[in-house]
Amino acid sequence: MLEREPFYQDVERLFELIEVGQIIGYITATTLTDIFYITRRYTQSIEKARQAVSETLTVMVICPVDRTVLEFAFNSNLVDFEDAVQIFSAVAQGLDGIVTRDIQGFAQSPIPVLSIQDLLRRFR
Repeated sequence: MLEREPFYQDVERLFELIEVGQIIGYITATTLTDIFYITRRYTQSIEKARQAVSETLTVMVICPVDRTVLEFAFNSNLVDFEDAVQIFSAVAQGLDGIVTRDIQGFAQSPIPVLSIQDLLRRFR
């Protein structure tokens, strides 16, 4: 959404795949607050932050983050609690995998973790 290089083209392609229904994109509810915060901080614009959240809500399915997800994440003893929340939210939803630039942070995930590039190779 911020068109940051060198990530922009891959993310744009990922969203295209989601928009045409080749894959279903999921995002956690907590990530939406991160999107708002980062976009507002980067652009200094509340309107652009709201637009980023709106665009995300349009194309992505929202995974709830409830007490159960938070307790599993907390009790997992993973070093990064935020990553653990992402993992256990995906597990609770029965998702096939997690797409991230931070492969290392998700090394202990019980479900597959892919880079955007790895996922996009499957659709060439």
